[in-house]
Amino acid sequence: MTKVFSRRAFLSLSVASLGTSVLADAPARSLRPVLRPSSARALPKAAPAADALIRDSGLTGKVSFAVARMGDGAVLEGHQASSGLPPASVTKVLTALYALAYLGPNHRFQTSLVAVGNISNGVLRGDLVLRGGGDPTLDTNGLADLARTLKAAGVREVRGQFLVWGGALPSVKRIDKKQPDHAGYNPAVSGISLNYNRVHFEWKRGSNGYSVAMDGRSDKYRPEVDVARMKIVKRSVPVYTYKSQGGQDHWTVASGALGKGGARWLPVREPEIYAGEVFRTLARAHGITLKAPKKTQTPPRGAVLARKSSPALKDILKAMLKYSTNLTAEMVGMAASQARGAQPGSVKASAAAMNAWASESLGMRGAALVDHSGLGEKSRLRADEMALMLAQAGQHAVLRPILKNIALRDANGKVNKGHPLKVLAKTGTLHFVSALAGYVTTPDGRDLAFAIFGADINARDRLIGADRERPQGARTYNGRAKKLQQKLIERWGTVYGA
Repeated sequence: MTKVFSRRAFLSLSVASLGTSVLADAPARSLRPVLRPSSARALPKAAPAADALIRDSGLTGKVSFAVARMGDGAVLEGHQASSGLPPASVTKVLTALYALAYLGPNHRFQTSLVAVGNISNGVLRGDLVLRGGGDPTLDTNGLADLARTLKAAGVREVRGQFLVWGGALPSVKRIDKKQPDHAGYNPAVSGISLNYNRVHFEWKRGSNGYSVAMDGRSDKYRPEVDVARMKIVKRSVPVYTYKSQGGQDHWTVASGALGKGGARWLPVREPEIYAGEVFRTLARAHGITLKAPKKTQTPPRGAVLARKSSPALKDILKAMLKYSTNLTAEMVGMAASQARGAQPGSVKASAAAMNAWASESLGMRGAALVDHSGLGEKSRLRADEMALMLAQAGQHAVLRPILKNIALRDANGKVNKGHPLKVLAKTGTLHFVSALAGYVTTPDGRDLAFAIFGADINARDRLIGADRERPQGARTYNGRAKKLQQKLIERWGTVYGA
């Protein structure tokens, strides 16, 4: 049953812009909206009832939503709003606030080359260490810049080892263990990341069979790597198999799935060696010969020969929310947990630190997240708490500049550029899970904060093996969920707009 209710603001944050912290004292009580007496309810304008929209949507499972008025924290309407449901990538909204709170909007991650030893006449008599600093945006072009700077520093020979250190963050082989091995959105996490810890696999069929390449390409370079290997096997299914052996990623692919040619990005499980191999190739192009890279557990101490800075955190987070990059969310979330004073050894432990912060600083007592990206299906958020948090003026000022514009569509499914409602929000999608949270601006300029969560948990629980990649019915569920989300938003624009 849909209820209309209200309550006073639960929190007053001190955030006025991206340039200020989003930390605040904990509220005195949790976010539990109180039903308004019927005499206090505003008479709604003509619009379909929310219950009817949900019933007619054809969605299986549960739907939870809440819409709140900006400023005073009044929840105008909700449906099962206190039920915890999987938020999917809407989780990244909390991760963005968390990272801004502990790292600051202008924080920049540093990747560096460190000389452990003396340099004389261009010869380093010691080890060269590629030191990761938790930059989720580092790409092959960035490593090329480091190689160029190393040459400019006068280094032409390294007598010792070439080491790679990724200990700035905990090492995690995959974000979520239930995802398919070949899912590029589920790579390893480490203090060093290259190309979002993905390797480019390309195949072409010729007269003598297929040729394959595994490389760490960018728009300028295509350095091949040995840490990820591919073998074509005569079969139809499974399309891919994976195993880790000898510190390398060993893949096989079914010949029946390849066609004439193509390419895709595969996840990397050995990010230190991957980054090291790519840098070694780029250094060789500048006449600097390095030994094969080795992973080191020891933080390097020595002279910094070259340094590469990431973009400002606020720009990293804007891209994360736009493209929903899971690795970015996990890396900045872990970095924030460390800045908070936690020493998480896993994604789940770091998410627990973020849950504690959300409860203490945002009043979101029901936050139960298992990661920072929303990839884990066991995560739960409440729609009422999410909407009320978004409705606070401080959060609005922080999030509005970095949330993505969500296009609304006409009856034929085409983008309606002239739609009178404007939506800035974050989407979240897993199989049989669809979420949307953010802001809708009515034609008269009034802002409303909302959160919509939908999930068919039973359908997800039935997914096993290969069914997890493209399960039957998942696309239909997602399409229906998106249509319902728009209809609810249009209802709120009609009822609560001027």
